[in-house]
Amino acid sequence: MNSTLVLGGTGLLGYHTSLELLARGYCVSTLSLPVEGESFLPSEVDAHWGDVTAMSDADVLALLRGKHAVFYAIGADERTIPSAPAARFFYEANVVPTQRVARLAREAGVARFVLYGSYTAEWAEQWPDLDYRGRNGYPRTRLLQEEVACLEGEGAMDVMTLRLPYIFGLVPGQRPLWQMFLDMDAAQAGPVAVLGGSTSSVTVRQVAQAAVGAMEHGEHGGRYPINAYDLTYLELHQLCCEALGRDPKDVVVVPLEAMLPAYQEADEQSAAAGVEHGIHLPDSARFQDRAAVSDPALSAVLGIEPDDVPAAIRESLQWCMQHPRTA
Repeated sequence: MNSTLVLGGTGLLGYHTSLELLARGYCVSTLSLPVEGESFLPSEVDAHWGDVTAMSDADVLALLRGKHAVFYAIGADERTIPSAPAARFFYEANVVPTQRVARLAREAGVARFVLYGSYTAEWAEQWPDLDYRGRNGYPRTRLLQEEVACLEGEGAMDVMTLRLPYIFGLVPGQRPLWQMFLDMDAAQAGPVAVLGGSTSSVTVRQVAQAAVGAMEHGEHGGRYPINAYDLTYLELHQLCCEALGRDPKDVVVVPLEAMLPAYQEADEQSAAAGVEHGIHLPDSARFQDRAAVSDPALSAVLGIEPDDVPAAIRESLQWCMQHPRTA
């Protein structure tokens, strides 16, 4: 009942989940891809190194046996732009290995399985006009990932999914993904144009609390969209400009109709190059023009504590500014 395994223990989410588990008195094992230099995981962690997708069933089962819970914090996100068709790439990167690990976890007698998913699955259900279930391979396969994990656990292992939004925070030595927003805004000589929508957002500590809360209190089949702060794209890019030393007033909200042609052109250029976004760019623009914010009450059972999301955004952006890339 006390032993846990975190897959992706040196990643942003897995690392903080490991810290939260230790703080609550759990025994923690991790499996991570090898890292350069010394491990930054706490000494109390039983750290293992390897690629779960390349390991034999016997080796994976050896890690899983005796574990009360498994936290699945690995996979590909929508920043990856694969060769077309994108749906096939995300199916192979996320769905297939999730189903295998969940099947083996059930076989090993694991009681609880926490899947780190995406809130794009939530909006695929809420906004069918975006066709996130059809032409957009990333949310389509995130929905399938949730379903196969639940079906593998049915009747023997409780499976809970966190539908994760924008996440802010740091892990030792790793560049936050928000570097790309700084790069985009730094490249704009004139006004920084953004769409008028907003997104759910949380700190990485809140994700860790939600993950452990799902293990302790979640129900089988539960899909939990988490949100602690309604973040507008205007505010996010204003914070980026602030970090860059630009005037936050440089950020302006532009109507969707004015932005769509550029998104459509970029999507067509990707197609011509033989690659495909997991969410087609025009649909991404439509998404960013809406209030993609969920009710925190939907995940109240997880016990997420208040935290300062804007401060975490500033911390992430400041780290990027203090550690410029050398190449």
